[in-house]
Amino acid sequence: MQKEFRKLVTKDEAKRIIKRLGIQAGISEVNIKDASGHILAMEVFSEVDVPPFDRAAMDGFAVRAADTFKAREDIPITFKLVGSILPGMNPDIQIEYGEAAEIATGAVMPAGADSVVMVEYTRMDKELLVLRPVSVNENVMHAGADIMAGERLLKKGTALGPREIGLLAAAGKQTVKVNRLRVGIISTGNELVEPGDQLKPGQIYDINSYSIASAVKECGGEPVHCGIKMDERKEMEEALKIAAELCDIILTSGSTSAGTGDMMYSLIGENGNLLAHGIDIKPGKPAIIGKVFGKPIFGLPGYPASALTIFNEFIAPVIRKDCGRKEERLKIQATLASRVRTGGRSQLVPVGIVRGRAYPVDKGSGAITTLSEADGFIEIPSEVEMIEVGEAVEVTLFGEIETPELLFVGSHCPGLDILADTAGLNIRVINTGSSGGLSAIRNGAADIAGVHLLADSGEYNLPFLSSFGIKDAVLVKGYLREQGLIVRKDSGIKEFEDILDVRIINRNTGSGTRVLADMKLREIAAEKGVPFEELTKNINGYGTEAKTHSAVSAAVKLGKADAGIGIRTVAELNGLEFIKIADEEYDFVIPLELMESREISIFLKALRGKGFAGKLPRGLRTYERTGEIIRP
Repeated sequence: MQKEFRKLVTKDEAKRIIKRLGIQAGISEVNIKDASGHILAMEVFSEVDVPPFDRAAMDGFAVRAADTFKAREDIPITFKLVGSILPGMNPDIQIEYGEAAEIATGAVMPAGADSVVMVEYTRMDKELLVLRPVSVNENVMHAGADIMAGERLLKKGTALGPREIGLLAAAGKQTVKVNRLRVGIISTGNELVEPGDQLKPGQIYDINSYSIASAVKECGGEPVHCGIKMDERKEMEEALKIAAELCDIILTSGSTSAGTGDMMYSLIGENGNLLAHGIDIKPGKPAIIGKVFGKPIFGLPGYPASALTIFNEFIAPVIRKDCGRKEERLKIQATLASRVRTGGRSQLVPVGIVRGRAYPVDKGSGAITTLSEADGFIEIPSEVEMIEVGEAVEVTLFGEIETPELLFVGSHCPGLDILADTAGLNIRVINTGSSGGLSAIRNGAADIAGVHLLADSGEYNLPFLSSFGIKDAVLVKGYLREQGLIVRKDSGIKEFEDILDVRIINRNTGSGTRVLADMKLREIAAEKGVPFEELTKNINGYGTEAKTHSAVSAAVKLGKADAGIGIRTVAELNGLEFIKIADEEYDFVIPLELMESREISIFLKALRGKGFAGKLPRGLRTYERTGEIIRP
């Protein structure tokens, strides 16, 4: 007996029925070797610094940069070799004046050295001859320069691919929790055989099992092939029961129409709920929506074109949403946001895309986060030496691009991640440092800049708005970060003045931390009645600079220095002692024209709220000025 389609549901009604099904992916813990293609079901934070120590970025010789400043091809500088350092060693070497150590790429930098002279710019003649000068930190990758301990690596909902898997491996993650939406796929029909088998009269190859499985995988789901089932009631019922036990949802193809051999609708009705049979759409009218043995089921038409039409229109969006996937675009046009030099070589430059602008995000060949932060790349042929700001470029995309509600450019801080999550805003972050953030505000390329610059007057951030030529913007007071001495737990150091008698690791010139340290040292010099230059000249390690808080911690942890200055969060993540000396002010600069916008209003409300304050880790805290708006 044939069944008639007495009531076709509309397209909108079908979508409402599917929404009420409440499809939800399961969560499984998988090894990162098997995680590619899955969607993260957790936030992933790094428990280590990457790299975990200052390391050489080139083969060459570790030296003190100041010793090379007068080196020339015709007047080389002679150095005494004091050792050789290979990767995997923790060298017990102290580089003094006029000394050098041979070092391989990736090896730990010895104490006292602050740069690496590439082997190409040296020659041996009984002793080492250096033929050209190097600058401080040249050819050195500092601890935490790529990934800082405590930094959020990946957000919940991130699709895991080669770049993300590499990032997890770099941080030492062996397993992660992922969303796994298992989709059972059953093809029905006496005429179907597996591809590769010999066709008999009246038979055709099973197309739908493979095309639908591929579509499921493309959307982020995990297809489970349940095989071809004959148009026989008991066999089909048993297949549905097994699929319900193994999978989160079931997709069938064939046996959905109203012919005498079509029985899927009645099987669902007998073993669950038939919610819809027939959708007012062409092609694909004989489609089924229901629940069987407690699991959502979709009956797709047998014709491949119809089956894919129904899948793409109704089911694919559900799987994508549940798995965090969206449609991908292959290539887009954008304008370059900052100048790119090629050096006469063909290059693939990774870029982040925000509002039609391509921001180069290359941190160097040693940084895995270069690719994790990129949306795609631009290809620059060898004959093009430079691309200027504003030039049109074609970007080849790695995948989908989210449209951010706010664009943040500047100095990044873990507190920003917490603030964005508290506000519930999609904030795209471009890490450029405080100066880069201020430049972006000045040029109209950012909605918010994060800054923590200390002026000579002792005031944080506000003086720099005028010095950067920023007009029509406000400073919003953010939160405090504890700055202090980072020392080992067995150290006898108790206060800041104790660094005069120990070996230290300093921060790079121009950083807010360096300015703070120099201000403290000037106070000590004034109390002792000695010139600042004389005081610092006698501090062991004053001229040895590190670019990051994590690099300071790594130097102390590895015994290359007895003390350094950094933030509490990094010290405690590395198991080191922290002696507070001051609070650093981390603030936000926002264009005046955006202050009344919905997004900024939400951002400021979250900043001032108790929820945000309560989530901040030790070493970061809000205070009475948090959220205060200052117009220069």
